[in-house]
Amino acid sequence: MLYAAPIARLIEEFTKLPGIGPKTAQRLAFYLLKAPLEDAQALAQSIVDAKSRIKYCSVCFNLTDEDPCQTCRSEARDRSTICVVEQPRDVVAMERTKEYKGLYHVLQGAISPMDGIGPDEIRVRELLKRIESGQVKEVIVATNSTVEGEATAMYLARLIKPYGCLVTRIAHGLPFGGDLEYADEVTLSKALEGRRQM
Repeated sequence: MLYAAPIARLIEEFTKLPGIGPKTAQRLAFYLLKAPLEDAQALAQSIVDAKSRIKYCSVCFNLTDEDPCQTCRSEARDRSTICVVEQPRDVVAMERTKEYKGLYHVLQGAISPMDGIGPDEIRVRELLKRIESGQVKEVIVATNSTVEGEATAMYLARLIKPYGCLVTRIAHGLPFGGDLEYADEVTLSKALEGRRQM
């Protein structure tokens, strides 16, 4: 045993986090051991608070500490548009643009038969219930540009169109400032598909 038991356990717990390997876990553990006790207690308390207070919004399924969430309660949001995303962090990405003013629906994943995830394992039924109200005029599908994201987008489009809603897909392609020579074929084809008139 190279470390005292509490240090070994701390390192082990850090390695359970995504993207944290043994070396990074060791660095984090030793950083916390050098930090003032108050900093470690604040970190521990913030983890406990987040785990105990955060839940899913009963309307859009985004993470929130109040139900319904702030976005769903806001009178300033355009209730005729719903942007469908895979995960709560995608809502944050959309909000950072400061361009979108409608509502959201978080699927909590994407259809992935290889992983045993079908339409019943994500929040598709709840989305359809929201559309049935008749208030929604456009559904923007903003799933990731992956095989799973594309399959989910096509599935949703087929389900939603009979409701008379406009179903749109966010454009995918070259990032701003990207060079054509470094782009792969799929990215370039998506950029061509998403072109618009100038």
